[in-house]
Amino acid sequence: MFDSLKNKRVLVTGAGTGIGQGIATGLAKAGASVAVHYSRSAAGAEDTVRKIQESGGKAAAFKADFAQIDSLKAMSKDVVGFLGGLDILINSAGITMNKPFGKIGMEQFDTLYNVNVKAPFFLTQELLPELEKSRGVVVNITSIHAFAGFPEHSVYAGTRGAIVSFTRELAIELAPRGIRVNAIAPGSVEVENHYKSIPGFNPEEAGRGIPSGFIGQPEDIANAAMFLASPESRYIVGQTLIVDGGTTSWMSFGDGFRKPFDACFGKGYVPDV
Repeated sequence: MFDSLKNKRVLVTGAGTGIGQGIATGLAKAGASVAVHYSRSAAGAEDTVRKIQESGGKAAAFKADFAQIDSLKAMSKDVVGFLGGLDILINSAGITMNKPFGKIGMEQFDTLYNVNVKAPFFLTQELLPELEKSRGVVVNITSIHAFAGFPEHSVYAGTRGAIVSFTRELAIELAPRGIRVNAIAPGSVEVENHYKSIPGFNPEEAGRGIPSGFIGQPEDIANAAMFLASPESRYIVGQTLIVDGGTTSWMSFGDGFRKPFDACFGKGYVPDV
């Protein structure tokens, strides 16, 4: 499956944990050489690299603080040097935070927009010459928060909606230059951050609220990313593929939006959370 990805040169951002890690691992299994970007999750990134190398693949970890454009640009040069070019860019890095709208501060707002919008914008720009040489592919990871409201996610949802619009516009602008751009909007996916941020998180319980009957796994998003990165999806341009187990197809008439939200996303990477 996805034999066309063999020997492709790939950068996956935010690949030290969660969805990004799953995408990096999936692409490596398909035979791609993978640059694994991380910001804080050094142990996860190194573990991913080790597993890829032990299975005979080519991978290396690259640290960059996506709140700092200079750090992003320096990493880009190192990645191109390691891979010898670039065929596929997966903009997966992103951070979330939940907080009531009236209590959100400017620094928190800027932190999310810097990492979730500004960084993928300028990273793609920085790597544009390499992508143009290879007639490459860009896959942006957004979220179903771009399509449906959820309490205390006003900043995060705005960043995810921006990526949907950015994907659509960039796809039209870069298509004449041979570069194909699409996005994926994951629904609920079981990742480490859920256990850290949601008291008593239970994946089986979470799955009961999803039409598919189960919560997604990183490999579910990885499979979609590999499809969009491959020539098999060559006629898909500027689209956002929703991978959510049917969540956004469900017409809910419940009053859950009125109840307090007891999770706490953002600890450790968003100021004052």
